[in-house]
Amino acid sequence: MARAVALLVTCEHGGNRVPARFQALFRNHGQLLASHRGHDFGSLAMARDLSRHFDARLIHATTTRLLVDLNRSIGHPRLFSPITRVLPRATRDAIIAAHYRPYRDAVDDFVSRALARGRRVVHISSHSFTPALDGVVRDADIGLLYDPARRPERDLCNRWHAAIHGADASLRIRRNYPYPGKADGLTTFLRRRHPASCYIGVELEINQRHPLSGGPAWRVLRNHVVLALEHALN
Repeated sequence: MARAVALLVTCEHGGNRVPARFQALFRNHGQLLASHRGHDFGSLAMARDLSRHFDARLIHATTTRLLVDLNRSIGHPRLFSPITRVLPRATRDAIIAAHYRPYRDAVDDFVSRALARGRRVVHISSHSFTPALDGVVRDADIGLLYDPARRPERDLCNRWHAAIHGADASLRIRRNYPYPGKADGLTTFLRRRHPASCYIGVELEINQRHPLSGGPAWRVLRNHVVLALEHALN
């Protein structure tokens, strides 16, 4: 008998909120906070749609990634932004204790508990990417990031890709784009802890031109993604 699936949806960059303690530090960085560097536009709306449709656990953050990046490992050079990287070690440690550890521990705890109950975890981490970076235009609408060496992830993304394309052939869907799925991130961290037979981790990346345009087309795209995942999981 196939294992029951526990679906987990996370959103590490869902907002650009600055905690009260650090508002003075960010006072002159309003434009940066409002940009794609402050948060992932549309990622939380996508995550909430997935969570509602599947009645899945949603773990999300709305604190700006410029304080600490929840999708980076401890020791990664981009764990802290240039704004917070220069803070005293004790302050950075306090940020990790107050914002980073609780989030990562909540995700890790969900996965561990689900596996202990004999479930197979499918983890969708919702993100979005800026349409152009450093003058280079990103030529995709949707990216599916996974580890190609883990067959269950590869197979799920192949089915998800095909189902989205079937719903709207005009959408450009690319695998491991605009970032490699094996790069440092929360799903990569969890892959090291759990075998492919138990844990499937996929980062969903949506081109920010869609949420920034908004309107019915943005809602339709989210619906395509949700229903295509349902098809891919069956």
